[in-house]
Amino acid sequence: MPKITVQPHAEICPDGAVLETDSGVSICDALLAAHIHIEHACEKSCACTTCHVIVREGIDSLDEATEKEEDYLDKAWGVDPDSRLSCQAIIEDTDLVIEIPKYTINMVSENH
Repeated sequence: MPKITVQPHAEICPDGAVLETDSGVSICDALLAAHIHIEHACEKSCACTTCHVIVREGIDSLDEATEKEEDYLDKAWGVDPDSRLSCQAIIEDTDLVIEIPKYTINMVSENH
């Protein structure tokens, strides 16, 4: 069972976290199941950038981003070569280390 290590994020996950998850689920779904409330304004339909994460370890185990995902990532705050939309990144059998960026471009978040 793969593990996701979430680096500390001041608001979403202040202490960081390590969670086990099933293969075949998205990073976003795994985080939400673990009560890590990452934003997902488009309801995980690859239509925004609010679930943007940076995969610090294990990115090679993920399928390559689609052209649509890459187009949205171009609009994300703090994009990095290892950035992914967590709703589109499906976990395989490899452990991951992720960073949730400090900001999103979501101006209508109910949590802000």
